[in-house]
Amino acid sequence: ACSEFSQRSCEECLKNVSCLWCYTNNTCIDYPVRSILPPSSLCSLSNARWGVCWINFEALIIAIAVVAALILVSVAVCCCYCCYCRRRSRSRPDEEEEQLARKREERRLQSLQRKHERKLKHDEIRKKYGLLQDSDNPYSRFENE
Repeated sequence: ACSEFSQRSCEECLKNVSCLWCYTNNTCIDYPVRSILPPSSLCSLSNARWGVCWINFEALIIAIAVVAALILVSVAVCCCYCCYCRRRSRSRPDEEEEQLARKREERRLQSLQRKHERKLKHDEIRKKYGLLQDSDNPYSRFENE
């Protein structure tokens, strides 16, 4: 029982996790598990120690609350950042696909233009050497000299 450690030291009392040390009257009490915080009639929070002797219960509660708040804020920030990244990454492939389609179309147009230029050049060469067929009479007789 925790009351056996009364009038001894805080360290001996707190070796048992279910004990609470009160500095007001140097007593070791069973931790009131039915209530989350020990009532002030039992021991004031500034004089109560639980878990460790070097920090009072009031500071322990504040420290735990601050750490919990920091964890919650960091989780919320991470979630918001991840949602922002997902939204941004989803919009990016659409932009990239559009850009690729534009480049593909530009290449196709350039290819058609080069093809047309080659055809004109070949027609000029055919005309120069008399190989170009007359468009009025495409079925003219081939004369061999």
